[in-house]
Amino acid sequence: MKRILFLCFIFSSLITFSQQKIGASEKPKRKIEYKAEIQEADEEKYPGATVLIGNVKMKHEGIDLTCQQALYYRKLNFFKAIGNVFIKQGDTITQTSDYADYDANSKQALSWGNVVLTDPTMTLTTDTLQFDRINQKLYYQSYGTIKDETNTLKSKNGNYYLENKKFTATTRVTVVNPEHNLESNHLDYYTNSGLTYLYGPSTITNTQNENKLYSEKGFYNTKTDVSHFTKNAKLFLKERTIEGDSLYYDKKRGFASATNNIQVIDTVQNFISRGNYAELFEKKDSLYIIKKAVAISVIEKDSMFTHGDTLLVTGKPKKRIVRIYHNVKIFKSDLQGKCDSIHTNQETGYTKMYRKPVIWSEKNQITGDSIYLQSNVETEKLDSLKVFNNAFIISKDSIAENDFNQIKGRNMFGKFLKGKLKTLLVKGNAESLYYNRNEETKILETITKEISSNIEFTLEDGEIQSIKYLKESDGKTYPPSKFPEDLKKLKDFIWREDEQPKTKNDIFIKDENTPKREPLKKESKEKPKAVLKDKKKKRKSPNALKQQ
Repeated sequence: MKRILFLCFIFSSLITFSQQKIGASEKPKRKIEYKAEIQEADEEKYPGATVLIGNVKMKHEGIDLTCQQALYYRKLNFFKAIGNVFIKQGDTITQTSDYADYDANSKQALSWGNVVLTDPTMTLTTDTLQFDRINQKLYYQSYGTIKDETNTLKSKNGNYYLENKKFTATTRVTVVNPEHNLESNHLDYYTNSGLTYLYGPSTITNTQNENKLYSEKGFYNTKTDVSHFTKNAKLFLKERTIEGDSLYYDKKRGFASATNNIQVIDTVQNFISRGNYAELFEKKDSLYIIKKAVAISVIEKDSMFTHGDTLLVTGKPKKRIVRIYHNVKIFKSDLQGKCDSIHTNQETGYTKMYRKPVIWSEKNQITGDSIYLQSNVETEKLDSLKVFNNAFIISKDSIAENDFNQIKGRNMFGKFLKGKLKTLLVKGNAESLYYNRNEETKILETITKEISSNIEFTLEDGEIQSIKYLKESDGKTYPPSKFPEDLKKLKDFIWREDEQPKTKNDIFIKDENTPKREPLKKESKEKPKAVLKDKKKKRKSPNALKQQ
């Protein structure tokens, strides 16, 4: 029994000794070192404090402090500095203020009154500054200013991380330099590199030309003027506004690219471009859009939507050239169209359609080798129509499903009135086929087929009202029962209603029979040969010369 009690006593002693040894091994809190010209105590006025007066100096684990007066609380390891406070950490960080409190146990310093802190990359001024020495973090909540070699940053709240030179600012943040003014509510700024990361509604204004950038999330390099925004990004230029889910902008190169849900608004012309990828070259005045590219022109309070594989806009305002090519479709409430490529000159108001172009105006389908639309430059209203070579206009009969009124000729010229096709002149080898119905009963009375050099038509609500043969004609009027079946369609008749976009969303539907295109280089080589062949054929045709 005695042996057991003895062993228990020894075991207990070992545990106590071990605990004492571990406790003794913990690093004790280092006390503040200090000196002053006068040291005294005033327990009544400053209980527990040593009063230091004149040329006060304090040291604590890498920090040096000087001031005019101080109170040192030995038991708390706490130091209060008063008047001309100067703090230095290492060889790089210095700070001045009117007052400072320093807790040596937690290594926390609080300075207030004309606070100025400097390190090799910046100068920070504020009224009150907290310094967390353990995490090497500075922070304030009553407005502060940071200046570096490039920018001046101001905010209501801010945290500055000394090790990575990172400044996090929130509430009423501005970053200003000679060229830009940035406003935000939340950003990270690196003083050594000039990089800025934005996390809230932010606007960057170019002070030289008033161009603006807006975003709610993104990156901006204040030294190189390169930015990349990823949320609600907008670029406001003098003549254009660019919007997109993602926006990259290099101000010095004058280059911008945008991705997804892009909208480019021409603030000079009533013109909007959309797509899912765009590139803008400011110095060249050019805009390139692909992936569901569409151009929107506002005409008489109505919008015309034009889509193609590629959209290219070049030139100065009011002199811009708009090119849309491959699988082009047009939709307007009273006008639709389709072709392979389209060319619009905003200065002249000319829109040219190439490669199997077709236009649907009210009840009429118009085709030819090429179609030109002329708009009034001042009113931006459709003015006239020109169809060159193999011009053909077809309209379905008002009642019979398989009967078509038809007009064809070499060239065709039309005039619009209030956006509707009013007159039509067919010049050269003109032919017409027309179903005549009683105006009241709508009963088909006769069918007329005419041939003439030139024919002029007037239309009302898309239907032919009168026909005028400008030269001697050759034709015949048939009763419906005796009209030959083989004459129901003029040569080269093609009804293309299934290709017509009926809504603005239909312009994005690709036709199944759309042929695969050859490289542009091959096409450009073949095109001159085709033109030469056509010219030779015309010269050899005496009949054609007579008809002219």
